[in-house]
Amino acid sequence: MAEWIYEAGIGEARAALVSRGRIWKARIEVDGPEPRDGMVARARLVERNGPRTGKVALPGKLGEALVEPLPPGITQGASLTVRIVREAIIERGRRRLPKAVPSDGPLQPGPTLRDRIAATGIPVVELRAHQPDALEATGWSEVIDEAIAGDIAFPGGWLRMAVTPAMTLFDVDGPPPHGPLSIAAAHAAAQAIERHGIGGSIGIDFPTLANKAERVAAAAALDAALPQPFERTAINGFGFLQVVRRRTRASLPEVILADPVGHAARAALRIAERVPPPVPDTHIVPEPVARWLARRPDLIDELARRTGVAARFVAEEPR
Repeated sequence: MAEWIYEAGIGEARAALVSRGRIWKARIEVDGPEPRDGMVARARLVERNGPRTGKVALPGKLGEALVEPLPPGITQGASLTVRIVREAIIERGRRRLPKAVPSDGPLQPGPTLRDRIAATGIPVVELRAHQPDALEATGWSEVIDEAIAGDIAFPGGWLRMAVTPAMTLFDVDGPPPHGPLSIAAAHAAAQAIERHGIGGSIGIDFPTLANKAERVAAAAALDAALPQPFERTAINGFGFLQVVRRRTRASLPEVILADPVGHAARAALRIAERVPPPVPDTHIVPEPVARWLARRPDLIDELARRTGVAARFVAEEPR
């Protein structure tokens, strides 16, 4: 039976869709003021980039968003209601603004990760720090390692996943015969796309296949394994196929790569929260993590509230 395992961590929420003892989808939502997909808010037009596009200021600390299409006749400085259709995405240190469209709907916050998994209708299990680590038992660390390193093994070969500003790429490698290898790789790539929540443009570089029948078979395997909606090209003579999926937020690799030190720091908080009594008051972490946590005393205070121990994080001695 499938179920979501959800954990309201310190600084981030985590969720994994688990079935038959393995993770099929893994999601992380970092705490912060970023507007979420589906939020409807009043905004102010601060810049026009063309007849149909512009930039709006969102309320409070939510920052700015790109809007398209602009309502006819709207002038700079005017107010309008917008709905967020794609969240902000960090690409190699550059923040891409959220995207929005005009809306006449009621004002509402965007659904949280907890809201979104509940809306699937699949049972949700809330994981507490004092309970056995059900996330880890089903392969959470392995999925995180996939997202960071990009190495994904499958029977008969392996994928190398790389995140670029233009698209997420999967390079297929493995021994011949390349026809069966490509069919297995198509299934593995489809599962990885779902597991890591990858949207937008996706490229899969298969080995050069002997004939059109093998290319058609590999593409059909992808069609069978990857849930709709998506669009794709055929596999060309060089073995390349492109998939385009709706993109509403950053994928798991993009979330981690946007702030790898912050990700490591929140993982350290997770470990510290799960230490059984007696809880230590000092935790040794890499120096960048210690510096990051020193700038977020609110998270350390939350750890103290949950564990009952005022903790400090100390940089490990250089080797």
